[in-house]
Amino acid sequence: MEKPAKNTICLWYDGTAEDAARFYAETFPDSSVDAVHHAPGDFPSGKQGDVLTVEFTVMGIPCLGLNGGPAFKHNEAFSFQVATVDQAETDRYWNAIVGNGGQESACGWCRDKWGVSWQITPLALTKAVTDADPAAAKRAFDAMMQMKKIDIAAIEAARRG
Repeated sequence: MEKPAKNTICLWYDGTAEDAARFYAETFPDSSVDAVHHAPGDFPSGKQGDVLTVEFTVMGIPCLGLNGGPAFKHNEAFSFQVATVDQAETDRYWNAIVGNGGQESACGWCRDKWGVSWQITPLALTKAVTDADPAAAKRAFDAMMQMKKIDIAAIEAARRG
């Protein structure tokens, strides 16, 4: 048996951990559903035999989906940040998340249909808002503040002035 990861991100779901894990595995590279565990007995949000936990990997990060019930909801205090190399990759991930029952937010953020927040962050954006020229960085930042999905060409144009 493979040694378990020392640190794993545990994400709470209301009975949909396996669906979420399978979506992530189909959408992102270096992602997989690694194990599905059924409850050995009844628990507050389910019965013996129901899926209790799902071990999965999202872009190399080990995660555990816990079907803990409706008590706790995801929010933007936790997000996966995905560094994208170009507009096509940015669009692909954004459209996969939003187009699968998710929701757009601001500044490159969106939520999947399970409520998990994602930052689809082009490397060009990170470079622009950390530009050594404070005026260029501010122009790029101000442009980003007006966006939902990041438009790399518009960010680069704002950076150039």
